[in-house]
Amino acid sequence: MHRLQMLHFSKAVVEAKEKKQAIVALESTIISHGMPYPKNVETALEVEQAVRSKGAVPATIALMNGQIKVGLLREEIVALGKAGLSAAKVSRRDIPFILQQKKYGATTVAATMIIADWAGIRIFATGGIGGVHRQATQTLDISTDLQELANTKVAVVSAGAKAILDLPLTLEYLETFGIPIIGYQTKEFPAFYTRESGLQVDYQLDTPKAIAETLTLKWQLGLKGGVLIANPVPAAHACPKSYIDDIIECALKESIEQGIKGKAVTPFLLSRIEQLSEGASLVSNIQLVLNNARLAAEVAVAMNE
Repeated sequence: MHRLQMLHFSKAVVEAKEKKQAIVALESTIISHGMPYPKNVETALEVEQAVRSKGAVPATIALMNGQIKVGLLREEIVALGKAGLSAAKVSRRDIPFILQQKKYGATTVAATMIIADWAGIRIFATGGIGGVHRQATQTLDISTDLQELANTKVAVVSAGAKAILDLPLTLEYLETFGIPIIGYQTKEFPAFYTRESGLQVDYQLDTPKAIAETLTLKWQLGLKGGVLIANPVPAAHACPKSYIDDIIECALKESIEQGIKGKAVTPFLLSRIEQLSEGASLVSNIQLVLNNARLAAEVAVAMNE
């Protein structure tokens, strides 16, 4: 069976493809691993609605019961939200195993990019990408997201990279593999919870149309790989940089002391940061994802014009 025959499109996504409407891919790790039930389900449905509000069709991606789902039904989002951490966190290497075992699999940025590419969806909205972890010089902990951006033909709208990472090394890695970073209405690379990082993007573009035209040119030229579209968290919901930096340092120290490694690191840190910030980080997280979904939809619509 060809992989395209293994994709199960929702009715809404099938109709959007037939009508050549703009489609935005959405990940599912945020549902299972990003926050507790029922907040995860509420947020996922709000993100889908944010995409619709700008004229595009959302396609939340996940693995369920041996099927690659491109576009989840409401009841499937609820089921994944209730499954929570018991759902597998799926990256590139995990896809065939979770399909064979017919388990619930929540797709990371990397896995979502792969499946979106198979489905012919070029725009993907997430919260923040993975990257080079702090202590990576000792642990070699580098997210698969970066290699996927280097090789997969999907543009990712995010609020930069997760602030728990080594951002300077993450940008160096992106540069090494020729992955362009577009700052939407900003010259500064955003740092997830905050708009400031002290680091620069490659190019500032100020309209969805300009971004859409650039993406079209890149792929028409045959340049492989994706693009990172860095969209700062709305100012009204941003955390002060010094405040969130102190909390992140505290959470990182605790993760090292407790020997937390691998896939468990990011969920632990995000949960601990939420606790230490008394929920402020969660508010920022939700608002930045909604903001990214709206921009992704605007870019997708512009690419269709």
